[in-house]
Amino acid sequence: MIRRTVVVGSILALPAALVRLLVGRGADRLLDAPRVLPEEAGLSSAVDALGGEIVRLRSRDGLRLAGRWLPADYGAGEGDRTGDSPEAPWRPDPYEAILLLHGWSGSIAPDLVEYGPSLRRTAGVLGLDFRGHGDSEPAATTFGLHEVEDVAGALAWLGERGITRVALVGSSMGGITALASIAVLGDGSLPSADIDPNAPAHDVEPPRPRIVGAVVESVPPELTVGVGNRMRVPFRRFVAGRMFEAAGRRVGGDIRATEPIRIAGLLEPVPILLIHGAADRTVPLADGRRLAAAIGPQAEHWIVPGAAHSAAHAADPAGYEARVAAFLRRVFSDARPDQPIIGRPGFDDAPAGGGQEGD
Repeated sequence: MIRRTVVVGSILALPAALVRLLVGRGADRLLDAPRVLPEEAGLSSAVDALGGEIVRLRSRDGLRLAGRWLPADYGAGEGDRTGDSPEAPWRPDPYEAILLLHGWSGSIAPDLVEYGPSLRRTAGVLGLDFRGHGDSEPAATTFGLHEVEDVAGALAWLGERGITRVALVGSSMGGITALASIAVLGDGSLPSADIDPNAPAHDVEPPRPRIVGAVVESVPPELTVGVGNRMRVPFRRFVAGRMFEAAGRRVGGDIRATEPIRIAGLLEPVPILLIHGAADRTVPLADGRRLAAAIGPQAEHWIVPGAAHSAAHAADPAGYEARVAAFLRRVFSDARPDQPIIGRPGFDDAPAGGGQEGD
């Protein structure tokens, strides 16, 4: 009788043991994203053809990060028209920049090749390798929780070079991090609370650029949506939730604390363009609509027919580039001050009289 009870108990405990094994391995995978994807092997020539500058910077918590700066394409922008003012051609302002953020796994290289040529017709582009990705320093991937520190470091790097207005562009985890950065760091419109008023003038840090808008694609309201929909197990969102709990214990924080649905109410007043593919199986359209409703009226929700996860540009290149350019140019224009500021961005590519603020 005792032996039979032990056998039955072992059988009943087996699923729980398998769940624990699955959760443990899943947590390891979440935290340890591939640094470079196999398809990046053939991109080196395409990245080199973009030109620009390889940059090194530090996250706010001290990690060494890699990136690439693509100066604005002033010549290409001369003939472009803005969405709001079709009579006036768009000319990039040297005080404005776009921070390009990639998704889980791989480096920024594929996004630079795909989006860089069109984005730089609006403003200079800083493509950033998140911690644990590409050429940046090894670290756990936390789906925005710690990557916000990477964005803070990139904003500081841009601020040191005179950039005053920045738009964030990211897909999937890059979009999650963009929204988390707005909520955690603020949009930069308020003075910093921790500036030392007694510090010598040469020790005062440069002003942080203001985040004027964000373009985010394929962003789930909850992290369990994006991860769970990629799993082929029963109760997949429940299991995904346990994976994030286990991963959080290993990094010493709640990875879901900055997931989009939890911080949606903290994004005002930054304009946001939410992009979702109608054929996205990782973040279904219903979840995209739920996030748009949670963010509120400052969110513009664009649904791209036939587009899969993070594939809106591939599904409709011309439509994507026109829609994103119109949005970015509008938010940059709306944020431009009436009065010029002293100084000029610290980029060699900035034209001598090109910026609105420098005229």
